[in-house]
Amino acid sequence: MTALRRLNMERFFNPRHIAFLGGRSAEFAARQCVASGFEGHVWGVNPTRREMAGRPCYASVEDLPEGPDAVFLAVPSDRAVQAVAALRDKGAGGIASFTAGFGELGAEGRNLERDLVRSCGDMALVGPNCSGVLNYVKNAPLWPFDHGGRPTDRGPAFITQSGMLGNTVTMNERALDFSYVISSGNQAMLGVEDFLDFLIDQPAVSAIGLYIEGLRDVERFAQMAVRCLRVGKPIVAQKAGSSQIGGQLTLTHTGSLAGSERLYQALFDRLGVVTVDSPVQMIEALKFVTVAGIPAGNRVAALTCSGGDSTMVADAGEREGLDFPRPAAAVSRILREQLPPIATVSNPLDYTTPLWGQEERLVELFKGYFSDSYDAALLVQDYPTRVGGRSYDPYLADARAFQAATAAVGLPAAVCSILPETMDESIAADLAQRGLAPQQGLTDAITAMAGAARFGALRRNAQSDESFERLSVQAVPPLPQESVLLDEWEAKSLLRDVGLPIPSGRLTTAGEAPDAAAELGYPVAVKLVAAELPHKTEAGAVKLGLESKAEVRQAVAQIKSAVLEHSPDLNADRFLVERMAPKPVGELLVGYRLDELFGPSLTIGAGGTLTELLADVSLLLFPVDRAAVAEALQTLKVHRLLSGYRGGPAADMEHLVDTIMGIAAFAKEPANGLVELDINPLMVCAEGPWIVDSVMRRARSA
Repeated sequence: MTALRRLNMERFFNPRHIAFLGGRSAEFAARQCVASGFEGHVWGVNPTRREMAGRPCYASVEDLPEGPDAVFLAVPSDRAVQAVAALRDKGAGGIASFTAGFGELGAEGRNLERDLVRSCGDMALVGPNCSGVLNYVKNAPLWPFDHGGRPTDRGPAFITQSGMLGNTVTMNERALDFSYVISSGNQAMLGVEDFLDFLIDQPAVSAIGLYIEGLRDVERFAQMAVRCLRVGKPIVAQKAGSSQIGGQLTLTHTGSLAGSERLYQALFDRLGVVTVDSPVQMIEALKFVTVAGIPAGNRVAALTCSGGDSTMVADAGEREGLDFPRPAAAVSRILREQLPPIATVSNPLDYTTPLWGQEERLVELFKGYFSDSYDAALLVQDYPTRVGGRSYDPYLADARAFQAATAAVGLPAAVCSILPETMDESIAADLAQRGLAPQQGLTDAITAMAGAARFGALRRNAQSDESFERLSVQAVPPLPQESVLLDEWEAKSLLRDVGLPIPSGRLTTAGEAPDAAAELGYPVAVKLVAAELPHKTEAGAVKLGLESKAEVRQAVAQIKSAVLEHSPDLNADRFLVERMAPKPVGELLVGYRLDELFGPSLTIGAGGTLTELLADVSLLLFPVDRAAVAEALQTLKVHRLLSGYRGGPAADMEHLVDTIMGIAAFAKEPANGLVELDINPLMVCAEGPWIVDSVMRRARSA
């Protein structure tokens, strides 16, 4: 973004004057702007009107008193380019283009969209084909529909690639007011990354919500997310849609497992982006971080007045990775002295109904409970909303005690209802005003708290400029014009040359295979070698555990017969005879993929026959380090096997991490020209890992 365009973007979001170009949609948007209390000039532009929303209307852009800071454009697409050029010449700042009929219509529309962008010059363009921008900080809505937002000095911003969802979130009755709502439309000029760049620096923005179908620039998004992490403004993202994996990638397990959605999740996990599955979760997460703040970690103290509620909180929290540590012995003694005999000291703590409404006693009880070390606190309350009135009094007394106790120790705190409807908007607003995040619905509340805790822990652990910068992702190298699939012998030879553990083997003809096996020592594996046959098992091209020349001779004959039936034109006279690896503790898949949007990534998961059955994988974007690899291994279900399941042998995890880091180092070396690598299985033995099979695709020029 040029410096002048950035300045024009600032003008657009801090306007002194706004022009509305068009007919009915422009008129409606102008009326909303006037009704909102915008204090600057509002001008209409329409050749057939003398006024718009009770304000002056000019026949043309050229007739405007001066170049408007902000523009709402709602003219037909065939007149939009000319109108934008006139605005540029007039010195306008930025435009929200409600006008559609551009890139969303195909090739002809894309050509018109390029003309529109060229006509903008250094103006800032939102859209086209967007609903507009709701600016609640400056009371300046540029929006052609009814909306439910209110002026605010501070709140989350929301960027959406679905225009009407921007409208929907403003209608919430959950005590959450947005600072800005931006409908990004076609993103012909300004994209999600540009809006993030601007919003991060705005004091009125507490957090940023995203509803996206995709990103244009992953590297720049990562840079913006790291900035958000630095300043403590979480990004909460709902990723919608799915994409097909390119045909050339379906030859490997890595290609099928490292699809677009998993890569997005790997990106978000790396950067501390809070991921949600619905707009409701989005609102609850934004509300938690806006009102309660950011927990430093996942240690939560929870309070209920029901054993059932306590169990539900613990179950939901465990699924999301929250930790509910038991009170220390000294704290337990204090609690037992203050609690009724029917209460059990635990976390979550059921402080029981006899103490309802006894505010002074509860302040002391809660303070004693919070004297242990926690990162956040949660109080479960379901208000009798169908009764209302004085029935709220004991609940509010408990909430005030909770507020006093959490404020005394500086804990981010939330009050959560099990059912969304058992906390009405008046109660939610009251709690928010007290600094208690009003969370509506247990599952969504726990998701919000857990996401905020992960963000907080990542921020706490990134203590230096260097550690923050390490979170950024590697720039995407250009994909090669042509690539070639190597056979197993070629792939393993390259891996062996850099010191990776490959079983001893010989490349032979069918007739040479028995003697080669005898030289290597039994037991051996025999495989057909052919780049055209990356998945040999399905073709009957692999025989394992052979103990003699006779068995090898028979295996070769059987392989040739099976392969020729499977692929009659294949050369079936190149064989790999290889020493069998020791019995493994477990089997892994380790893969590499170069993606045109995300760049290089490493896939680690359950290998062998379990690969696609379990889909038990973890993805890491480059650059990767030892800590990330070790953490990825720990997230896998198969990690229990590697750790010595039910008294069985355990893997040498340091040696395993060394091997995976060696694979990553080989993959990232530009001279190797790697496009895709599939090591499956990587036999993880007690004595160390072995690369038993490998499929590799590299640039033809490498």
